[in-house]
Amino acid sequence: MCGIIGYVGSRPCEELILGGLERLEYRGYDSAGIALLDDDGFRTVRAVGNLAELRKAAGAPVSQATMGMGHTRWATHGRVTQANAHPHSDVSGRITVVMNGIVENYARLRSQLQDQGVVFLSETDAEVIPHLLARHDDGDLVAAMRATVAELEGHF
Repeated sequence: MCGIIGYVGSRPCEELILGGLERLEYRGYDSAGIALLDDDGFRTVRAVGNLAELRKAAGAPVSQATMGMGHTRWATHGRVTQANAHPHSDVSGRITVVMNGIVENYARLRSQLQDQGVVFLSETDAEVIPHLLARHDDGDLVAAMRATVAELEGHF
């Protein structure tokens, strides 16, 4: 079972998120990742294997980000690779997501997005979500989320 940890607050969150993911280790997983939002945008780190591998990939906590998310994954769509670990972002890197579940109509959505020039960096179903959000985002993220969910409706 996957696990998701998020934090928005006043404290640097890298260690909080990694620690939260460690408390979910008992659920099992095959890969993990974190995304931290600072002034330069998202810094994403992913790794295959246990959280010790993610900590090694992340290095010593240096980020002062006070907003971030983490995810542990059991592979459903796509092999167990670093590229397939969550979080996933849109082409610009402005929208980053983690998710649990399966996007049942992802192949059709992925094909549509590729026809529009979107380049995918993973084999996962989850990666369609940030690309859909970006496609629908005209400055109103709530409206973009509603439009994205409508495309997924009944298929998630």
